[in-house]
Amino acid sequence: MAEKPQPSLIRLAKADGQAADDLEELNLGQRVRELRKARNWTLEQAAQHAGLARSTLSKIENEQMSPTFDAVKKLAEGLNISVPQLFTAPKSDKAMGRLSVTRSAAGKLHNTATYEHVLLAPELKSKQMLPYRARIRSRSIEEFDGWVRHDGEEFLYVLSGVIQLYSEYYEPVEMKRGDSAYYDAAMGHNVISVSQDDAVILWITSLSG
Repeated sequence: MAEKPQPSLIRLAKADGQAADDLEELNLGQRVRELRKARNWTLEQAAQHAGLARSTLSKIENEQMSPTFDAVKKLAEGLNISVPQLFTAPKSDKAMGRLSVTRSAAGKLHNTATYEHVLLAPELKSKQMLPYRARIRSRSIEEFDGWVRHDGEEFLYVLSGVIQLYSEYYEPVEMKRGDSAYYDAAMGHNVISVSQDDAVILWITSLSG
C-alpha cells in the first residue's frame, strides 16, 4: 500500500519573537484553499489566475505534492498577495466586522490655531489608525510653535489647493491636488497652505509606534 502523503506543514516563527523551538505550524494546502474560497473562486478560476494547471493546484490543496518555489510565487501573484502573506497563518479565524461610514458633512470637529480637523470614524474605539480631513489655515511656518511630532507613521493626501510640507530632515516640498506623502511622524513636520484658498488634505496617522 502506498504511503499516504503527509501534510506540508510550514513551521513559522511567531511574530512576537518567541524562541525558535516555539513555533506554529501552517498547513499550506489548507491555507491556499481558504484564500481561494475567500475570493469565491473555483479551482479552475484560481488555477487560471496563478497560471498553474488545475490538477497541480488540486494536488497542492490536497497535500499530494509540495509546490516548487516557482509555483509558490505564481500562487501568491495569482492571489494578489506577497509570498510571506501566503505563509502567514491568520491571527484569528473571525473578522471583527467593524464598519463606519462618515458622511461628507459629518465627522468630529477639532480645531487648532493652524488646522481645522474633522475626525473620521470617530465612534470606533481602539482603532489602529486615525483618519481625518484637515483644512490648512496656516500660511507661514512661523505660525507654528516648533515642530509637530508624535509616535507612529503618517500618510498625507492633498484633496484641494496647494500645500508646502515642511519636515525636520528634508527641504520643503510643494504639493498639489492628488499628491501624497508617507513619513515617519516622529520626524518634526508642519504643513502650510500656499494657494489662495485654504488647502484641504486627508491625513491618516497610525496609532502604533
